[in-house]
Amino acid sequence: MEFIKQQPSSKAPADWFTGDVWWDVIVAGQEPSRMRANLVRFSPGARTNWHSHAVGQTLHVVSGVALIGTRNGTVFEAHPGETVACPPNEEHWHGAALDRFMEHIALWEGTGDGAPETTWAEPVTEQHYNGRRTRYQ
Repeated sequence: MEFIKQQPSSKAPADWFTGDVWWDVIVAGQEPSRMRANLVRFSPGARTNWHSHAVGQTLHVVSGVALIGTRNGTVFEAHPGETVACPPNEEHWHGAALDRFMEHIALWEGTGDGAPETTWAEPVTEQHYNGRRTRYQ
């Protein structure tokens, strides 16, 4: 058994995010583990760029309202306690609604072969961010 040394909180890179975002690494697994988990805090209106994950990503909302957008223009709302699975290689974005902070736990895996875990793309436009919201049924 091993206790993982906690790393300091760090500001997310402006190349990948719009707005003020901070994260705490929960675990960045070492071989043979490919597990990755971060607690991510978004200020109101902050969001990721478009991106995809080679092995998919799971988001568990801790507080606030998470917005998760897809390339077809759908913007899903997720609330505390809800978990969203993004399939492998599906481009998406996620962030906070305009009126409150949002925290989620982001979980994903490394590829195991040295290929990039995450492919980052362009920032999300205001049009995409402000798209019609829907709740998963």
